[in-house]
Amino acid sequence: MTSGTDLSAAQPGNDFAELSIATVAGLAFALIAVFMCAVPIAGNLAGARDFVVFWATGQQLIRHANPYDAAALARIEQSAGLNPAYGVLYMRNPPWALPLVLPLGLVGVRIGSLLWSMVLLACLLVSGWLIWLMHGRPGNRLHWLALSFAPALVCLFVGQTALFALLGLVLFLRLYRGSPFLAGLSLWLCALKPHLFLPFGAVLLAWIVVSKSYRILAGAMAAMAASLALTWLIDPSAWSGYSDMMRASGIEKEFIPCLSVAMRLWLSPRAMWLQYLPAAVACAWALAWFWPRRHAWDWSKDGSLLMLVSIAAAPYCWLYDQALAVPALLQGAYLARSRPLLAILALANLPIEIALMCNIRITSALYLWTAPAWFAWYLFARASAGMPRAGRTAVATD
Repeated sequence: MTSGTDLSAAQPGNDFAELSIATVAGLAFALIAVFMCAVPIAGNLAGARDFVVFWATGQQLIRHANPYDAAALARIEQSAGLNPAYGVLYMRNPPWALPLVLPLGLVGVRIGSLLWSMVLLACLLVSGWLIWLMHGRPGNRLHWLALSFAPALVCLFVGQTALFALLGLVLFLRLYRGSPFLAGLSLWLCALKPHLFLPFGAVLLAWIVVSKSYRILAGAMAAMAASLALTWLIDPSAWSGYSDMMRASGIEKEFIPCLSVAMRLWLSPRAMWLQYLPAAVACAWALAWFWPRRHAWDWSKDGSLLMLVSIAAAPYCWLYDQALAVPALLQGAYLARSRPLLAILALANLPIEIALMCNIRITSALYLWTAPAWFAWYLFARASAGMPRAGRTAVATD
């Protein structure tokens, strides 16, 4: 079986692209191996800051205590090795995500870190494998790009939940035709990071109505109802505690390396509505872009550009959240006829991977380029493939 792209041809451009992908993937695999083996054993969890926050929240939940109690969280987090200079850190995912971290309350911080990392790595591996299947099992190494994508590695290292959302997105793309109810259930994982799916979600709702795909909506509602019920059983006051935490957490004072936050801080730091303006404009654009394509809409093809716009216009988006760009970038890689483009995508990850390997702390402002860069690269990849406006993907043939 052959695919629309094959890196096996003996051409200088192909050799350079293969070498770039192999170099970045090899470094990524080495980083993953060191992280999975050495960090939990050594007990140095300072880098896995977000995991420690989830673990501390699980410790509170298992004791039937307030998961947003500042004093208790600070005590637990600092006992796990977090620098007191961070202050108290909270789990900012919506309360329906609390059942996800509840099991962490049953284990110690080292065992919990190892298990959590293994689950996140499994999410990344399964996502890459499913994308490879969706593109016809091409016989090349392009799927390595998913496993070596720098934002995904950062997500794994800090213990963030964006890799769960990535798995939910890929499952939806894989299942929405043949198993719509299961596809709807998988959207619960995306709902762990709802702010990253605003234009995507607006088009999804419009498409469900147009295509009468109500089983997807039923699956999503069933998953959400179950998680809300479980959240209420775990902590009936979770929503009020979450509301109080968000008002007091000072998130509006943080610099988050994304265009929406940078625009607000540049124009009017106190005008929080400015931070949501790009997402609102992106939603309007997404619906206008979807409407003429509504009867031929294909999420596995047309959803890529939509997801990249959702990431770039998100009201707040950290580097690790950009792991959600993996399906779009792999689609672009399978479409691209320009081998230098593949090398560029691979090598763009090197600075971040080297910083991870050398434990170099990079200021957040330097990551403002990443989301626009993935978006621009995808557009160039589409153009190099002569892709029609509505989109197409590489098709495998026997």
